[in-house]
Amino acid sequence: MSRDWDRRHCASKGHITYAPDEPGLRERLRASTAVGPVWRCLRCGDFVLGEPHGSGPAGNAPLVPRGRALRDLFILRFLAVERVLRGVLVILAAWAVWKFSNSQDAVRKLFEDDLTVFRPVANHFGYDLDHSPVVDTIQKTFDYKKSTLHVVAGGLLGYALIETVEGVGLWFGKRWAEYLAVVATAAFLPIEVYELTEKMSAFKVGTLALNVVAVLYILIGKRLFGIRGGHAAFEAARRGESLLEVEAAAGVADGDDTPAAGAAGGQGGTKAPLPVRRRSSADTV
Repeated sequence: MSRDWDRRHCASKGHITYAPDEPGLRERLRASTAVGPVWRCLRCGDFVLGEPHGSGPAGNAPLVPRGRALRDLFILRFLAVERVLRGVLVILAAWAVWKFSNSQDAVRKLFEDDLTVFRPVANHFGYDLDHSPVVDTIQKTFDYKKSTLHVVAGGLLGYALIETVEGVGLWFGKRWAEYLAVVATAAFLPIEVYELTEKMSAFKVGTLALNVVAVLYILIGKRLFGIRGGHAAFEAARRGESLLEVEAAAGVADGDDTPAAGAAGGQGGTKAPLPVRRRSSADTV
């Protein structure tokens, strides 16, 4: 199943091949055909005709998300899009509050004039505009001080900034963004729960459920705050799924004692991890 996921991504984004300098590992990633050499894609594992996209020491190979790491990246990017869209909507709300604060009296007069026009129609259908909760809420906002509305607009703008920065960081797979997402989202969960106690709606329930799942997924799946071994265990698991590590381990199992296989101390059955650089899983997508 993960192989199909990798192939679908390669079909849309293209394959990524690499020729390591280590002879043993290089031969495991290369094959000869009647039409020319082929190299294994570092993401899906299929052989691709043509010259490799890069070459050099195995430790300098691009870190290509594959398998679970690729699925995790897609989920994070879904959350990133949701965060950025939410940030844009909150920015629009902040702009509306600020605009309203600067023309409060004009809006009040316009609203009261329209209310007078629609009152006979509302009375005809048995709707009492003078005791409507919606109308009362709107009329109360006209009594807010201009400074109070400016504070509200500033607060909304700050919240939108957090959501936007969080979304951009999640899109690029930055670990600091994962911490920010967990802390910021968890901080607003009590408010969302309180809103549900005031008035229940499908939208509010869905938003709360999405945020709870997002917090648990990032917290546990990304091993934040030392959970399940923390960052070191997360990086070790991610590197262990890379094609270069898999092929190096296979070379050791076959008795290949080349430096690519990383046999420690000349022991053919012991694998030393490749010196893969610590980079974000989104460095190469």
